[in-house]
Amino acid sequence: MELSVELTDQYCHIAFNHPVRMISSAILNGGCQYANHFLNVKVDANFNGEKSDFELPNITLQKLVDFQKWKGNCVGMMTAALMSSFRSVRMEKQGVWIEVFVTSGVSNARRAGDKADYRLMNEDCQKIGTINILLATNATLTDASMVECIMMVAEAKAACLQDLKVKSPQSGLVATGTGTDSTAIACGNGPAVDYCGKHVLFGEMLAKASYQALQESLSESK
Repeated sequence: MELSVELTDQYCHIAFNHPVRMISSAILNGGCQYANHFLNVKVDANFNGEKSDFELPNITLQKLVDFQKWKGNCVGMMTAALMSSFRSVRMEKQGVWIEVFVTSGVSNARRAGDKADYRLMNEDCQKIGTINILLATNATLTDASMVECIMMVAEAKAACLQDLKVKSPQSGLVATGTGTDSTAIACGNGPAVDYCGKHVLFGEMLAKASYQALQESLSESK
């Protein structure tokens, strides 16, 4: 897998040299996909509720993809965080590399289990991610190991927020993330990796890279 990064004030665009397997919670083409592009777009926050008429986020993202004439499938996220918070950390051992890309802000920090802002099942809400993370690796991952990667990213994020003493304004307890985080995992066709948890080297690399990238990003966004 080879990739290139384009960073502007408005978005981060990562292009892959060939379609890669990806699993994500992204707004545009989330779930399990083969993707040629990853996109993270800066949008205005609406914390005071000044705006009530929103274009569907996936439509906004697709319009940008079409305008840029990027060919192939694109997985896209949104964030209220500044692109100046963008950080990436790369680690490599034994022919396997991991690179983590992060944008972040914690203005809507939450702890898992906090009272939800939206009280109805499937109620429409503005899904704009605040801590957006992409993990890319040249390793060949199974479906199960890609899910395990999501778990490791979430744990590393929670550990970082705990160490930085970021608190949820909802409960006053240490936050584990924000209310609108999004994560994506992209893998290549390199060495096979079946396990990505805390007992194995890949999991150690993934957690360290995720923690470091988020820590550096939050240091910028404060």
